[in-house]
Amino acid sequence: MPIQNNDSEVILTHPKNSQSSVTILKYGATVYSWKINGVEQLWLSTAAKLDGSKPVRGGIPLVFPVFGKNETDPLLSKLPQHGLARNSTWEFLGQVKEDPPTIQFGLNKEIANPELTKLWPQDFQLVLTVELGVDFLKTSIEVDNTSNSEELKFNWLFHTYLRIEDIEDTMVSNLAGMNFYDQLIKESMVDKHPVVTFHQETDVIYKNVNADRVIQVVNRGKPIHTLKRENLPDAVVWNPWVKKSEGMGDFEPKSGYKNMVCVEPGHVHDFVVLAPGKKWNASQLLYKDALNYQAI
Repeated sequence: MPIQNNDSEVILTHPKNSQSSVTILKYGATVYSWKINGVEQLWLSTAAKLDGSKPVRGGIPLVFPVFGKNETDPLLSKLPQHGLARNSTWEFLGQVKEDPPTIQFGLNKEIANPELTKLWPQDFQLVLTVELGVDFLKTSIEVDNTSNSEELKFNWLFHTYLRIEDIEDTMVSNLAGMNFYDQLIKESMVDKHPVVTFHQETDVIYKNVNADRVIQVVNRGKPIHTLKRENLPDAVVWNPWVKKSEGMGDFEPKSGYKNMVCVEPGHVHDFVVLAPGKKWNASQLLYKDALNYQAI
C-alpha cells in the first residue's frame, strides 16, 4: 500500500521500491523521515516531540509567515519564532499523482493554530505538495492570499535537517562569491571561501543565491546531498555546535550536531508581498547524490 494515513501522520512508500519512503507528521506538515533504500536521509532529534505539543526538532519544519523572531512589524512581531505553520495541524488533502507518488496537505486561517491566528489575523491558504521519487524528494509550497483587500506579507523557509556522518568532514559547496549575513556576529560580507566548512557554531543567511546554483553537501570529496531550489533566493546554513546544542532541551543526543547540517532554502532576507487574490509558488528538490532529475 503506497499511502498509510492515520490520525497523526501519513507514510508514503514508493511503488517501485518499498524501501524508499517519506513520513509526514500532520502537526506542522513536517517531513520527519525520508528513506532511500532503507537509509535515512534526514536528521531527527531523539527528543523530538511527535505528539503535537511543540514543533519538531529535525526533519523539514515549515517556516511561515516569519523567519526567526520579528521585532518591527506590528503583526508579525506578535508571532513566536518561525511563525505558525509548524505549530498548526494541517489537513491531509490526499494523493494527486501516482508516479511518482505525490500527496498534498493544506492549511488556512480557519484550521490553523487559533492562538496564533488571533495574533496574526491574515487571510491565507497554504498547499504543501510532497513528491517521492526512488532517489529524490521534492517539497513544493503554494501560498494563496485569499483576502479581497489586504496584501499578504510573509517569509517562507524549508528548515531542512540533513543527516551526515561527521560535521568536521563535511562541506557545503557552490556558495562561493555569494553575499551572506552572519547571524552570530550581525555582519554582512561576501563569501570568499571555495566551500563552507564547520569548526564552530554556524548560522548564516546566503542572500539572492543565483537560481541556477545547485547546492551540495560534500563528505570527503563525495556529494552526499544535492539541493535544487525554485523561487527560493536565499539559503540558510546552520549547525549549532556544542554550546547551542546543550542549550536546546529537545536537541538529543547533545553530540547530534556532529551528524547533521541544516541547508535551508527560503525567502527570508526580505518579505514576499502578495497582492489580494494572488498566489506564490516555490519548491526544493533533494537528492542523495548527484542531480539527475532536471525537471522541477
